Amino acid sequence: MGWFTSIRRISELKVAHAHCDLMCGVYDPAQAKIEAMSVLKACEKLAASDDEVFKDRAVIIKEQRADLVKHHLSVLWSDFFKPHHVEAFPDLHEKFWMAIKAAGDAKKSNDAKVAEKLIEAIDEISAIFWQTEESKASGVYPPA
Repeated sequence: MGWFTSIRRISELKVAHAHCDLMCGVYDPAQAKIEAMSVLKACEKLAASDDEVFKDRAVIIKEQRADLVKHHLSVLWSDFFKPHHVEAFPDLHEKFWMAIKAAGDAKKSNDAKVAEKLIEAIDEISAIFWQTEESKASGVYPPA
């Protein structure tokens, strides 16, 4: 195989990133909440430390986890929720918009109170999620 053939094969590769445009049927706001709890804990550990290297690592991890919150909320919003959910819960889009903005705020801030607001926003979405009939078949961690 010549170099030209190798280049052509590489250029033909398709990149896919998903969870989950396959519509796998596995959805749960717990994914976003776990990441948001990591954001909160990173903020708390950051505030309690005087180790500059540790603090730098905590900020990096916090920002990565806040990005994951945005991702998990976006997937839940776009793939799980349907028009009939918006009819039943007219403020659903607003709640998601505010929660995703809260994740962005948590990414920009090292304040644990900002992270707590993010968790509260996810809890509001979670409450709606678990009221839907579809959550029984697709949710993983139902409330106790």
